Parts: sequence; C-alpha cells; structure tokens
Amino acid sequence: MSFTERTIACEDIADHPEFLPLLSLPGVAVDLRYATPDNFVGRNVYGGLDCAYLRREAAEALSRAVDWLARHQSGVQLVVLDALRPQRVQEALWSELEGTPLTKYLAHPARRSIHSFGMAVDVTLLDAQGRELDMGTGFDEMTPASHPEFEAEQLAQGGLTAAQLTHRGWLRAAMRFAGFQTIPTEWWHFDFGDRELVRRTLPLVI
Repeated sequence: MSFTERTIACEDIADHPEFLPLLSLPGVAVDLRYATPDNFVGRNVYGGLDCAYLRREAAEALSRAVDWLARHQSGVQLVVLDALRPQRVQEALWSELEGTPLTKYLAHPARRSIHSFGMAVDVTLLDAQGRELDMGTGFDEMTPASHPEFEAEQLAQGGLTAAQLTHRGWLRAAMRFAGFQTIPTEWWHFDFGDRELVRRTLPLVI
C-alpha cells in the first residue's frame, strides 16, 4: 500500500483498544446515513458492517465538542452522520461517482479517506425536539451552498440565510474548540489530526 502497510479489518474494530464505539459517548446521537438509503447513492452501502466507531483520540475530542455545546447552546445536541468508513466502502462510493464532477467531494481510494482511519467525522446539530437545525443544505448535498468557502457569496446572493450560517457557526465553533479541522467543500465534515500524518502513521481500516 502506498500510504500505510498496516490494516485492520472492520470486523475486528469492536475488540480493538484504539477505537471507541460512538454509542459509548454521552450526549452523542448517531444516525449513520450510509447504513440507510438516506444518502446520495440511495442505498445502504455499509451492509452488515458496524461503522459506529472512531479512533480513541477522535472520539475523545468529539466528547469535548459535546461538552462545549452543553455550556454554550443548551438543548442542542450533536449527531454523527458518518464516522469510520472502511476502505472497501470508500471504493464502492468512488465507483458510484467515477467519471462525474462529483468525485471532488470524495477522496480517491488510492489516496485514502481520513474516514478510513477513523479520524474524520460528519456531524450536524439537533434542536431540543430532536430535529436537525437548518444548515442551508442537507448532508451530502453536493452543491456550492454546501461549501464553507462560498458562504459569504451564498449569503449575498440569497442562497444561504444568516440564521443558517449561525447554525453552521455553532457547529464549527464546537468542533474547532475540540481540535477538529474543517474542509472547504463540506460544512458537515471535520478531520482530527493532520491528514498526511494520519495517512503515514495510522492503520487503515479495510
């Protein structure tokens, strides 16, 4: 392999000491969209795989984001939409988009997604009634309005509202406080740790 020789089978993650189950994290809701038809390919791409995990350091950071939210936005809850994404799933998703402009929203399987190391997470916020806060687009809505880098232009042109950007701001503030980094194309996606260091040093989940 070009980035790491070490791999872990997804089926072995439950017994791996470096990974924590999302359901063990207090205050974190879990709604893995790729385990349902509610995603851009319209089907469950995880099959029977249990992907509700993160590496321990990323999971502990997610708990810090939850604690920050509890202090600053009472009643608002963080919900995980995607976490660990095995390499085999990344390859399946790539095959769905290959040959289209939408591949810019997905790491090439040869490069390795940070999700496949358990060090990236897709998240949004729920209100006190358990409804998703309006972020201006849905999860995996691959349009310019989903790009943090275009938010000022989208606001000026009426594609996004100030309220929607405020919701994104609370999410971003919590995740950045906990040590996560944003990317320019997806408001819901956050990495933990330097991408190239992750690819060089951590085992890939296959």
